[in-house]
Amino acid sequence: RMLAATPGLEVRQIVLNRGEAADALQRMDVYGVVHIPPDLARDVKHGAGGAITLLHNAQLATASSLLQRDVRQVVGTLSAGVEMQAAAKRGSPHQALRVQMEPIKTQLVALFNVSTNYEQFLAATLVPALIHILAMTAGAWTVGRELRDRTLGEWLGAGGWARTAGALAGKLALPWVFLTLVGLLALVGITWGRGWHPPGNLWWVAAALALLVAVSITAGAALAGITRSLRTALSGAGFFAAPAFAFSGVAFPLAGMPSSARAWAEAMPFTHYIRLQIEQLQMGAPVATSVSTVVALILATAVLWLLGATALTLAHQRPDTWGGR
Repeated sequence: RMLAATPGLEVRQIVLNRGEAADALQRMDVYGVVHIPPDLARDVKHGAGGAITLLHNAQLATASSLLQRDVRQVVGTLSAGVEMQAAAKRGSPHQALRVQMEPIKTQLVALFNVSTNYEQFLAATLVPALIHILAMTAGAWTVGRELRDRTLGEWLGAGGWARTAGALAGKLALPWVFLTLVGLLALVGITWGRGWHPPGNLWWVAAALALLVAVSITAGAALAGITRSLRTALSGAGFFAAPAFAFSGVAFPLAGMPSSARAWAEAMPFTHYIRLQIEQLQMGAPVATSVSTVVALILATAVLWLLGATALTLAHQRPDTWGGR
């Protein structure tokens, strides 16, 4: 009850065993688990003391620090209240209360990123964020310059939706390959290259990174096709991709965001990718936990590709709209 009444904490669910607690942490439904021993009340009444254990996700540094602070405060308040009642019944003088103020102590157990390695914490998340920005910009530039230079007709030829869709896929294939290769090399360098062997599936993260690049590059291309302006497409790419890291839940927890910011964060593909990366590289979650993210990235890529092909098909029929910068 005291934990639930603390402004910085929210009791999201009650788990019955270690498996449920681990599942909730790995799915990032909660940022920590508090374990209260079943015989705590009896031990305190017998004067033996006790310990309340907080299992917290140290990978999310901000949320973890706030969680530790508030749980310590709650346990300290409870402990002081217990001791004051016990001391009053024993007739202890008021001056002696300060010496025996804390019969219950908090035990903090860091589950992930135990060494608080900020290279693993920051570099492993900033590199894909940069790749995300570059990929979205590359998609907007690759298609937008055809409109700017009025060469859309030469590129698409006779037109037609199927031909346009194929041409768009071929146009984006080369930048996708190069950016994916750079991202994978950076991923391997940060992990195996630095002697860090993640507890999860690195190949699953590599596949998700390739899909993140695909989503980003097709989003940029779709923006260029819809706006028919290179300048507007590049501006839109920056607007969507640049703040993606800030809204991803790594620097600031999603649970602490207002509903509008949370909705914006959930709409960003980078938010879902970085959650998968943390699950695998830091938390060692089962691959099944991250399957939904991979499926969502595949569907998002397909939808954006279809949207971009449709927009370019319509633009091909209006040569008077070409040449915008």
